[in-house]
Amino acid sequence: SLLDLTASFAEVADSGRWVRPRISPVPRLSITDGRHPLVESLRREEPFVPNDYDLSEEKRILVVTGPNMGGKSTYLRQAATAVLLAQAGSFVPAVRAEMSLVDRIFTRVGATDHLSRGESTFMVEMLEAASILREATPQSLVILDEVGRGTSTFDGLSMAWALVEYLHDTPEKGALVLFATHYHELTEIALLKPRVANATMAV
Repeated sequence: SLLDLTASFAEVADSGRWVRPRISPVPRLSITDGRHPLVESLRREEPFVPNDYDLSEEKRILVVTGPNMGGKSTYLRQAATAVLLAQAGSFVPAVRAEMSLVDRIFTRVGATDHLSRGESTFMVEMLEAASILREATPQSLVILDEVGRGTSTFDGLSMAWALVEYLHDTPEKGALVLFATHYHELTEIALLKPRVANATMAV
């Protein structure tokens, strides 16, 4: 029931030191010392290292690099979780949070295949990426994790670059985007596209 949901939201917010997010009228995702609620609750023996986010109309795309097991995927999922919690009416695990309402959260994560339908891991990745490019709007949040890894290095880098470029250059697709990648060459796109910024995991 609604009462159970509200009481549960209140309990986790109080016990987890969560804050009420401010709702921005313009596209924005600004979080100070955000935490991933599931990772934090499951790994109590060591404190979760908080992360910041700062996406806006002026800086819509963040390219995230770093080593394996450095936390890139957690960083992406943490943002999506905070946005989803806020839109459900919950407080969020952070010191401060301001975000706009989103129409959809798009994700392209993991390495799965649909071999029974004749779709390889790479084909699934491309179909999901194509769906995001078709459906995303300026009110969307897009999470892309290692897109392009299902093929050769230069082909994968080219596809990752084209995805970022298209999302940047097409106004009707101007979503807020978090893009984790092993392609360090992709960071150079920030030198060419004003609404792209880089971040790296410090470990």
